[in-house]
Amino acid sequence: MSTTLTVSNLTKKFGHLTAVNSLSFSIKKGNVYGILGPNGSGKSTTLGMILNVVNPTSGSFSWFDGAQNTHQALKHVGAIIERPNFYPYMTAAQNLRLVCRIKEVPQSKIEEKLELVDLLERKNDKFKNYSLGMKQRLAIASALLNDPEILILDEPTNGLDPQGIAQVRGIIKKIAAQGTTILLASHLLDEVEKVCSHVLVLQKGKRIYFGKVTALTADHGYFEINATDLKALQKVLQYRRDIEKIEVQKKYILAYPNKSISATELSKSLSEQGIIITHFTQKHKSLEEQFLSLTKNQQP
Repeated sequence: MSTTLTVSNLTKKFGHLTAVNSLSFSIKKGNVYGILGPNGSGKSTTLGMILNVVNPTSGSFSWFDGAQNTHQALKHVGAIIERPNFYPYMTAAQNLRLVCRIKEVPQSKIEEKLELVDLLERKNDKFKNYSLGMKQRLAIASALLNDPEILILDEPTNGLDPQGIAQVRGIIKKIAAQGTTILLASHLLDEVEKVCSHVLVLQKGKRIYFGKVTALTADHGYFEINATDLKALQKVLQYRRDIEKIEVQKKYILAYPNKSISATELSKSLSEQGIIITHFTQKHKSLEEQFLSLTKNQQP
């Protein structure tokens, strides 16, 4: 799989503030990457540097295995890093025709991209009459006119209502399914978990995790158990070698295994030892729980 983007020790300082601190990662073709972090973590600054609108203090980046210089490479990149900005009294189609002239791409692409973002039937409506979600979808259509190899989105669902969020997420999945590499920055854990295959977690400009979303959320999980005799259940669990720790709560005991155990295997074993189970659930950590754990471990 070819490398779309390589970032090496990228750093950006604004006076005494280090917005991005020696950041390194690489993006492979055909995946959906999320840059995740709270506001002020360096997400937008990172995107600004790789799009050549913010000058890095130090470090480097290269596009498409270094086969093209940045100016040439950016012709194959589609990006939305600011609020959608079109002429308000022009229709969607008129605005996109103007973009085609600027990008020097055929206008035959317009209807194809409008259909992709579910705006074809509204192509003759003026931009000023679009909802915020429709404006964002038009911006995505505009960024796709040159059939980019990678689409870069900065907070693509920011400010949208639930319906608008669902529509934009659906479009991102549709674009990814067509083979376009996507890099999006977001402070929303739910967004990254639902649409991204890989995630880069930033905190105060530093990388604290980079890899597959599934690897971040993968763990042995834990079991939420209740029984007619909680003390007997606790005692049995304490002597199991495959249980790393237990937490006694009001209604349940939480059992954390140190290896993969099936729910059927554990419940059967407990029953064989005379434990009468009244509640048994296997759970896994969400991306939110893993994120909070990661950021907590990075606190000074």
